[in-house]
Amino acid sequence: MFIITGATGQLGRGIVQSLSSSVPTGRIRACVRDPGKARDLADLGIDVRPCDFAEPDGLAEAFAGAERVLIVSAGTLGEEGLALHRTAIAAAREAAAHRILYTSHMGAREDSPFAPAAQHWGTERDLAKSGVPFTALRHGFYAESCLRMIGDGLRAGELRVPEDGPVSWTARADLAEADAAILASDEAGDGATPPLTATEAVTMAEIATMASEVLGHEVRHTVVADEEWVEAQIAAGVPKIYSKMLLGTFRAARRGDFAATDPALAELLGRAPRSMRDVIAAAAG
Repeated sequence: MFIITGATGQLGRGIVQSLSSSVPTGRIRACVRDPGKARDLADLGIDVRPCDFAEPDGLAEAFAGAERVLIVSAGTLGEEGLALHRTAIAAAREAAAHRILYTSHMGAREDSPFAPAAQHWGTERDLAKSGVPFTALRHGFYAESCLRMIGDGLRAGELRVPEDGPVSWTARADLAEADAAILASDEAGDGATPPLTATEAVTMAEIATMASEVLGHEVRHTVVADEEWVEAQIAAGVPKIYSKMLLGTFRAARRGDFAATDPALAELLGRAPRSMRDVIAAAAG
């Protein structure tokens, strides 16, 4: 049985849908916090079971009969997030899963200024200690995250952002398809994958240029001080803790944490991944 957690999220649902094209649906289990939101998956013949990392007693049933478990990372930060992942890892081990897969990040490192990347590094260490063969899916930075960060600027015609560095922004749908391919493969490697990224890394200045071309109006790029950017985020309604976390994206990018590109994603897809230009064009409609 192939177990996918977080199967009603954008990434998890995409993984389930992609996996169902190559694996019989009777071998797929979607584990979700609210089964009512997964009726469409159940209609496909997929086993839907409740699953909440914060309620470990229910995970034994959710993971029963697991051959491979794909843990979609929780959206909770800090020690609480690490603890949730440890609970899921322990449940997969208790279920005698042959392999655990985990949606990690290309920038995973202990000292990352971007808090989620440091958290991914911690979970990778916990996986290594679990005694279960594992694959850490080193995702490129979601291009959709970039759009959420700069969408207002694209519409206003000015990207007012801190100093940055190149980032290989990668479409979530491409990563979902690749994750499904790795999950279904008998040759999933041990440890961390190569960076699963788009084919180019771009700066905010380059995004402003391509957005100008795609949108048909000028989008300027203006560098602002870190604290000025944080204050603007807070004024726009973003909680301070998340504004500081997002600033970590720029600080990590400056030192090249997200600049790597690799052909691994294209090889898994059998085609070129979507570019940031493609993502902007699709969002523009």
